Amino acid sequence: MSEQSTMVSNELASPDRPGGGLRGYFGTVGNSAVTLVCLAVFLLVAKAAISWLLVNAVFTGTPEDCKVASGACWPYLADKLRYMLFGIYPFDEQWRPLTATLLFIAAMAVSGIPRLWGRPLIAGWIVLLPLLFLLMAGGVFGLTSVPTSQWGGLPLSFMLTFVGLVLALPLGILLALARLSNLPAIRILAITFIELVRGVPLISILFMASVMLPLFMPEGVTIDKLLRAQVAIILFAAAYIAEIVRAGLQALPRGQTEAAQALGLHYWQYTFLVIIPQALKTVIPPLVSLFIGFFQDTTLVTIVGLLDFLNTVRTALRDPNWQGIAVLEGYLFAAVVYFVFSAMMGAYSRFLEKRFRVGHD
Repeated sequence: MSEQSTMVSNELASPDRPGGGLRGYFGTVGNSAVTLVCLAVFLLVAKAAISWLLVNAVFTGTPEDCKVASGACWPYLADKLRYMLFGIYPFDEQWRPLTATLLFIAAMAVSGIPRLWGRPLIAGWIVLLPLLFLLMAGGVFGLTSVPTSQWGGLPLSFMLTFVGLVLALPLGILLALARLSNLPAIRILAITFIELVRGVPLISILFMASVMLPLFMPEGVTIDKLLRAQVAIILFAAAYIAEIVRAGLQALPRGQTEAAQALGLHYWQYTFLVIIPQALKTVIPPLVSLFIGFFQDTTLVTIVGLLDFLNTVRTALRDPNWQGIAVLEGYLFAAVVYFVFSAMMGAYSRFLEKRFRVGHD
């Protein structure tokens, strides 16, 4: 047995295995050729990127200075940064969405600490969200009123994504439970809703929320288009979350339910104290992937006349002073922002997997 263990350990430590040392890259003629080609391509791309981003770039000046340059035009980014971040929100009041965004990010960071999870954290969010809304909307405490039609940029993307997904998660869990219910009426209603919503793209749901929903409202009653978009995202995300959670529920062994029932727990007790926590642990990766996808899909809210972060970047490119001069800079900035927040969500997902030992038992 000891000899077999030694052989297995030696094989795992072999440099021929992936990540086992330089022999994994240059062990054979084929590996060496592939490695050298990849290095050459990487160096060429890195050289071109550094030349465009730094060496030949313009860091200060006017559009005329950028016309004669062969590198990036960073004065454009400096000139349009506030518009990209906050859209058409009144210029003199943009400290308010900035403050709201920073508070929101700080609250998300605090919420990511597992030892702080509990009722006080939930109570904190219940207090914080209305305060952030009042800070953005104004009309109280001497703040100028700003209609939601003027909200845009990164704060809008954050609100639509995270508020929408936080509210969609419990709805998705209830839909998953309803789809697995023994009551035919509840099960059929849940299946119908989930399949109908998943059978159409998000843009069609947003279009219906924008155009069709007002037709069913009483005369003189209007619904804010931001609220319409938020509800559409909640319903759409809930259908997808329901299927992810259902997969986690079905992956649990039947013995978990039977053991909870043997202890005398009724349905709601063992479902939310025993089954749901275990199911959510197993579906952390797909849930986070869904969250990242929805964070990037908020660009579709332009169909209801809202300017999210990517749409403010696109609009900034149409400025006659910079049109045709700065093309990639705005999209590069947007890509960096999306990448940073998506990477942070992915890193947090791996942290949760490690903490809950998902797949390690």
